[in-house]
Amino acid sequence: MRLNETVRSEMEKAVLCWLATVGGDGDPNVSPKEIFAPFAEDDLVIADIASPISVRNIRLNPKVCVSFIDVFRQCGFKLAGEASVIGRDGEDFADFAAPLRSKAGTAFEIRHVIHVRVERVSRIWAPSYAVFPNRSEQERLEEAYRTYGVQPRSA
Repeated sequence: MRLNETVRSEMEKAVLCWLATVGGDGDPNVSPKEIFAPFAEDDLVIADIASPISVRNIRLNPKVCVSFIDVFRQCGFKLAGEASVIGRDGEDFADFAAPLRSKAGTAFEIRHVIHVRVERVSRIWAPSYAVFPNRSEQERLEEAYRTYGVQPRSA
């Protein structure tokens, strides 16, 4: 499955993604990443701001999984594939970093770009979708707002 418009749109709305890697010893690692973007048709780029363990693990084992959700709608996507690490001295660094720079601004230094070639895309649904299948999206949003103690912005 390609990163279609639905996946791209939801990715743009997500505040964080979670990158799962596996180290050389088989130990899993999951860490949040706040600067990420779709890249080309089937790829994703993630800024390495402070991710030495993720970078080390990808160099040892390129298999990764990335997930992101809309916490209010309680759904999102899981992207699985192979990653590579592109350093600032890499020939293509500027091209891969371009979609990340606007998000990073001057506050964050991009040390590396984690380039993920997405092989599989699957939907993530909160368990409430199975338990309460007849709830409307508005009901789900209102429940999430109550749970998190927030209110949506006025348009």
